[in-house]
Amino acid sequence: MIRAGVIRNLKSHRNLAGAPALAPPGVLEAVPERPDDLTEALAWFAKSGVDFVVIDGGDGTVRDVLTRATEAYGDRLPTFGVIPNGKTNALALDLGVPLGTPVRAMLAAARDPAKRKVRACLEVVRAGADEPELRGFLFGMGAFVRGTELAQRTHGLGFFDNAAIVMTIAGAAARTLAGGPQDPWRRGEPATLALGEAAPETRDWFLVLAATLKRFPLGLQPFGPPHEGLKALAVEAPPRRLPMAVPTILRGAQPPWLERAGYRRRDVSSLSVSMEGGFTLDGEIYPGGDLTVRQGPDLEFVFV
Repeated sequence: MIRAGVIRNLKSHRNLAGAPALAPPGVLEAVPERPDDLTEALAWFAKSGVDFVVIDGGDGTVRDVLTRATEAYGDRLPTFGVIPNGKTNALALDLGVPLGTPVRAMLAAARDPAKRKVRACLEVVRAGADEPELRGFLFGMGAFVRGTELAQRTHGLGFFDNAAIVMTIAGAAARTLAGGPQDPWRRGEPATLALGEAAPETRDWFLVLAATLKRFPLGLQPFGPPHEGLKALAVEAPPRRLPMAVPTILRGAQPPWLERAGYRRRDVSSLSVSMEGGFTLDGEIYPGGDLTVRQGPDLEFVFV
């Protein structure tokens, strides 16, 4: 028997169009409006024996649920499902959950053991803390923060999902190529970065990405061919040979010149970074500092 509960974010992009269908009888449902509401909803689910939590929203809603789920469930986290109603829905695409998936279809899939995938999340831990401040799937700094701001403006123009990704990549590349040596896009973000067990490097970084996602929208392969685990991409500033590097990286190729030009791909269990600027996690911008980004626990997701 599966005991299910649905967390709905009515402010997610596709939920703004109208009230979603009610959950089937016997399924708990919560519509939290504040962080404390979400914490209380997850505690209610845990006390009620909910072992399958369906997240109706985008990647940001998933991040918020995963960040608070341990407080309610401890180390025995439930199985999760994602109803992709956000703006980009990268996790749902990775899992193979199509847009417009109804709750009933997700509940039906949960009864099939073959409809399960495991993904590790990543955790962002601040210096001096034992527990993660955030859990998610895609971390970025430098140009990725500026790209996130650009994406938010792109959403305002009516571009979402794959169209928004294309517009953001094209706009970021054009903005970087057009800028002079002191342009903020080109000069990068000063930070001390250590990838895995490598020695820390203090320099300007154009871009740092880390993710536990396996597949990315549009078939992009920024970390190489799809594979499990925590993956990192670090690019020195100013970026060299950018017109050649962008398509080479996005198709997953790894020619020898790429590393020599300052583009580094690594599979790591963690990375540490110290920076004054901000970072993004699953579409939200947070203040920087002394951080460890590490691979978190394996989580079980249902797909349809």
